[in-house]
Amino acid sequence: MASNGEPRRLQVAIPIFENMTMLDLVGPYEMLNAVPHIDVVFVGHKRGLVSDLGSFTMEAKASFDEVPSPDVLVVPGGLGTRTLQYDKTILDWIRKAHETTLYTTSVCTGSLLLGAAGLLKGLDATTHWAILPTLSSFGANPVNARVVRQGKIITAAGVSSGIDMGIQLVALLTDELTAKAVQLFTEYDPEPPFNTGHPSKATPDVRDKTDSILHLHHADFAAKTQGK
Repeated sequence: MASNGEPRRLQVAIPIFENMTMLDLVGPYEMLNAVPHIDVVFVGHKRGLVSDLGSFTMEAKASFDEVPSPDVLVVPGGLGTRTLQYDKTILDWIRKAHETTLYTTSVCTGSLLLGAAGLLKGLDATTHWAILPTLSSFGANPVNARVVRQGKIITAAGVSSGIDMGIQLVALLTDELTAKAVQLFTEYDPEPPFNTGHPSKATPDVRDKTDSILHLHHADFAAKTQGK
């Protein structure tokens, strides 16, 4: 609480990078940005435009060294995390920021960066179902759940689960009433047209089609990054 009785302003940092998955970050951004005293900043290796694997471009308004101590860290995923697992700059920034955050979070394969930074050892964690077993290589205990909270570390499963996590973060940073109001404000009342949102609910033909889509995405990523 600020000295004037108003809630103190909180800074949420979301790192963006080439070949990210947009909904991973846009989902929690919309939930958190709906709260008046929460400021969300997109950060990157340097200021400037960053693109996903398709045609969506976002702007990093600050570099990592300009935002050393955010109150909350939200690390999105995407195919770009495959190479960032070995990127000292972003991993050092995540480790340093985590020392003082209220919450350190990830969406989808953003958990790979938390793991590579050494933050998931001995903890339950989740990520996209397609790579869930990978978390064990970082010393984590893979959990098949939409959102997993371990102290101040929160991991969310694939892509759309970042919306759920964002609402939970609002509740933790403010109160349950505010979180419920944000959910209403954003009209988050999902009624999916098909009940195939998790492998446990998908028929074999849906799984086969999903595998082919994943293969094409990886092929596009390989073609785009070849020679870099």
